[in-house]
Amino acid sequence: MALTPEDIVNKRFQSSKLLREGYDQDEVDDFLDEIVVEMRSLIADRDALKQRLEAAELRQDEAPAAVVAAPVPAAAPVAAAAPTTQDILEETQSSNNMLVLARRLHEEHVREGIERRDALIAEAHENAARIISDAETTANEQITAYNIQIADLETKVTELRAFESEYRRHLRTYIEGQLKDLDKASSPAS
Repeated sequence: MALTPEDIVNKRFQSSKLLREGYDQDEVDDFLDEIVVEMRSLIADRDALKQRLEAAELRQDEAPAAVVAAPVPAAAPVAAAAPTTQDILEETQSSNNMLVLARRLHEEHVREGIERRDALIAEAHENAARIISDAETTANEQITAYNIQIADLETKVTELRAFESEYRRHLRTYIEGQLKDLDKASSPAS
């Protein structure tokens, strides 16, 4: 399938929403516009050269003897001489070479874009894996710290309950002792 200027004008690339790195879309569009202008110019030159070639071949077919026998006037400027078939073929080949070069540059830019895209995606995956790993490590460290705090608090609660129980026992013993002393004190008086 031959690449036409309309193919370049109508070509739309997918835009990436991942990261902002990549080629500047306006710059790529401007470059593609330059390629379109150059291709149109080359196609027009090629068509003109084809017409000139056909006209030259037609004249050559009509009067082959006259073309060979007719001397070229010395005063005629070189630019005014009709282009030879070789000149036309060389210009056509040059146009074709430009098209091949344009295609090659396009393919190279596309390949570089794909490689850059793949590198960015791989880097994003690595960053995501690292962030997840860091988050899991931090979460595990926090859970371990919280578990230690919970164990310490449970130990303190157990100690406080034991202290409360001991304090109540001492308080009960003290109050019972005071009640006995009060009973003793009130019994002899009665």
